[in-house]
Amino acid sequence: MVVGVDVGGTFTDIVKEENGALYILKVPSTPADHAEAFFKGLQAIGASEGETVVHGSTVATNAVLERKGARTALITTKGFKDILVIGRQNRPKLYELEPRKPLPLVPDSLAFEVDERVDYQGAVLTPLSTEDVESVLDKIVQSGAESLAICLLFSFLYPDHENEISDRAQARGLSVSKSSWVLPEFREYERASTTVVNAYVSPVMARYLGRLSGELSAKGMGSLRIMQSNGGSAGPEFSIANAARTVLSGPAAGVVGASYVANASGIWDIISFDMGGTSTDVSLCPGRMQETLEGSVGGVPVRLPMVYIHTVGAGGGSIAQVDAGRMLRVGPESAGADPGPACYGVGDMPTVTDAQLVLGRLSPDHQLGGSIKLDIQRARDALERLGREVGLRVEEAAQGIIRVANANMERAIRVISVERGYDPRLFTLVAFGGAGPLHACDLAGSLGLGKVMVPLYPGVLSALGAISADVVKDFSSTVMWKLDTNPDYQQLAMSITNGFRPLLGRGWSEMRDEGCPTSSVRVFLSLDMRYHGQSYELNVPIDGLQPHEFASRFHIIHQHRFGYSQPEEPVEIVNLRLKMVGVVEKPALPRVMEAGPDPSHGLLEKRTVWFDGPKETCVYNRSALKAGNELPGPAVVVQMDATTVVPPGWLANVDGYGNLLVAKL
Repeated sequence: MVVGVDVGGTFTDIVKEENGALYILKVPSTPADHAEAFFKGLQAIGASEGETVVHGSTVATNAVLERKGARTALITTKGFKDILVIGRQNRPKLYELEPRKPLPLVPDSLAFEVDERVDYQGAVLTPLSTEDVESVLDKIVQSGAESLAICLLFSFLYPDHENEISDRAQARGLSVSKSSWVLPEFREYERASTTVVNAYVSPVMARYLGRLSGELSAKGMGSLRIMQSNGGSAGPEFSIANAARTVLSGPAAGVVGASYVANASGIWDIISFDMGGTSTDVSLCPGRMQETLEGSVGGVPVRLPMVYIHTVGAGGGSIAQVDAGRMLRVGPESAGADPGPACYGVGDMPTVTDAQLVLGRLSPDHQLGGSIKLDIQRARDALERLGREVGLRVEEAAQGIIRVANANMERAIRVISVERGYDPRLFTLVAFGGAGPLHACDLAGSLGLGKVMVPLYPGVLSALGAISADVVKDFSSTVMWKLDTNPDYQQLAMSITNGFRPLLGRGWSEMRDEGCPTSSVRVFLSLDMRYHGQSYELNVPIDGLQPHEFASRFHIIHQHRFGYSQPEEPVEIVNLRLKMVGVVEKPALPRVMEAGPDPSHGLLEKRTVWFDGPKETCVYNRSALKAGNELPGPAVVVQMDATTVVPPGWLANVDGYGNLLVAKL
């Protein structure tokens, strides 16, 4: 028995699997204390003794975004304490007239140096001074810092100096993150930034997960597992020590869930489209989930393996307002769970959800199975005030809000597809999140996609993804081996074997700690490679390859990615990478009865819904639909956790798993 819990900005989603059946629930999130909604949801869904809870958490993400992490100090090699301030010369917004860099997580007053030095081959040039270390630690303790990040030059080759500082700092009660453990790779700035993020959020995660584990244990429940950014899960001890690996915890669970349900229906090339109350997360999966190392949270680089996800501030709670240029703007500010959209009865700001309600696409009496009644008059009042500012009637203002929100999300999908060389028309858009199915067909139409899939439980798919996630561990090591055009392959094989040995030792140890049976663990080896003189590398899987085939595989991947290759040029192996996957038993997806094309047994009512004007629209109960049912647009499909809109000119079919497969006619 297992329960998945995904805490979002507006709602907390719960999925429980028991004896092959799935039970779902949504409860309002409690931003002041996420644990409150966590336990309220578990109690409401009937979680019981012995059940494992897999949790998609936003705690680490919010700590960085809101700058509410632990007071953190940084120790670097002498001469490098300004590394976070100097950073890179990248300009994310090239045409911004007055660019502003995000403030570093460690202020200048908490950046310290120790007089030590190791060269690029790992040889000690300047030994570490014990007196120097103790003097720096005295200053750190006096500063009131709670956590310490240690990032010394070339420590990934010679970690002894970091280890000594760490031991002495822990003896003084500090929480410590050292770069030789968090990210043993070259590129000083990214290594320092990632280590600082880990140190910044680890104490916050320790308090949060410690509370959850304690209360779950007191209730007699089973173990707690936390979603990681790489799409796998891990225990609380690992998640506390490696808190930076949880910064995309919730969104990664959504991609896992989308891939799982789509693959079960025979759909492999997908774009996951997760629109919640606060933000929208999109990810392109050409047959598999894609990973990246170039992550960033709140403008702070995090160089760790994570599912490739692009996020924009567009959600059901995104606030619509008129900017200084008299243009309609939607988001990124969100009404969140408190006060929420105007129709929730507390707030007064018009949101995307209010616009959908005014257009008739949301049913006032069917939200969360009728547990929430939406105030349509309050929503109309909010949009009327907005409309007066731009000279639009209520319905026109509502349609404008939807179009602007859709444009923001359309740009996000183009970033992960067109801008990376993929044709989005070859993919199926898998729409989920509480608001995703409302917008999916409009987005697909704008992008030229003719296929949309809405899973059976779209509003809680991230929680379903959490209980579907395997145990995944990633390890890496920088080696910097240059391969001549005719290398000694026997020596190369020996070097690679020796290089992977410590990574495999650490990996098997951690897999045992996670309770994974040896028979369930899959091992994947890869190399980061580049042409000699290049600044960036490509990852080359080497499973089943002989050493003399590594360079050939690299040339092929380089040709596919950049459109050219240079087989005559020498190649470098930059990093060794190890991924270990402990395969878990996946939840059984429910099947629905087959009943033919006629959906009349699921018809609730007919009402006027605005598209390009008012149209009479059939409203269906999702739980009453059967396999084979056909729903021509315009149609609205309501269920406890989400609402799906099928516009005019589209046709929805129900498959054997209850998914809605929507295609443009």
